[in-house]
Amino acid sequence: MPTLIDFRRRIRSVKNTQQITRAMKFIAAARLRKAQEGVTAARPYAREILRVLRSAVARMEDPATHPLLERRPEEKILVVLLTGDRGLAGPFNANVIRHALHFLRDHAAQKIQVLAVGRKGRDVLRKRHYNLVGEFLNVSLNVEFRHAKEIGARIIELYAAQEVDAVYMIYNEFKSVIVQRLCAEKLLPIDPAVIGQPHQPEPTESLVDYIYEQPRAELFKALVLRYVDTEIFRILLESSAAEHGARMAAMDSATINASELIDELTLDMNKIRQAGITRELIEIVSGAASAVG
Repeated sequence: MPTLIDFRRRIRSVKNTQQITRAMKFIAAARLRKAQEGVTAARPYAREILRVLRSAVARMEDPATHPLLERRPEEKILVVLLTGDRGLAGPFNANVIRHALHFLRDHAAQKIQVLAVGRKGRDVLRKRHYNLVGEFLNVSLNVEFRHAKEIGARIIELYAAQEVDAVYMIYNEFKSVIVQRLCAEKLLPIDPAVIGQPHQPEPTESLVDYIYEQPRAELFKALVLRYVDTEIFRILLESSAAEHGARMAAMDSATINASELIDELTLDMNKIRQAGITRELIEIVSGAASAVG
């Protein structure tokens, strides 16, 4: 049976763990706020890139000739899996990995190549012997645009060389601290409906008559590449915010559970102490009665 010393040691250990989980919760909250600010700050730039790109598309005779808009039968697929590099984020990594494995099984008839962003997903894909064509680690803690450019360069290289016919991004989209939405989003080829059909601007969007210093074909090519990088950057920020939100929720739950465990241990310790005191009183009374007798 545990003694009072055992209970005190256990309570002290749980309190130390509680301090750690509380600190990790505050760290995750600060990183989540930074990630949310990054998503908000990136939106105006992405919106204007898309607006200029639509204007360029409307003035191109045949924009579909661009390699990243070329549509081919999806016989070879590249799957980009975004996970975290560390655990202690609740079901965040497990859910997105499970979703990716379901996607890979559904497309088992095609030739699959995988690009891993994050250590957790990379480790699982290696164990299952998938064809890894690249890995990018330590991205989610501090997402920068250069990360998106590096990932985009590798993706575009594979697609332009016709080594893959389609590119899918599998990630957690951030909705709130406790809600994330699993997404399998097609990145390439670019959907013509996104950038607008030739000579058909969006109904709610006025077509700006920009003055182009470069030839329109060169500018259109550069804008398409920048659009891909911007989309990847947005997805990285969404995944990062979702990870920090999941970690904050997990650490908050762990802190609450530690408090409840401390209360239960304290109650059990007090019961044992009370039983010990009662036993000592009985021994004293019995001893006194024996002396009187």
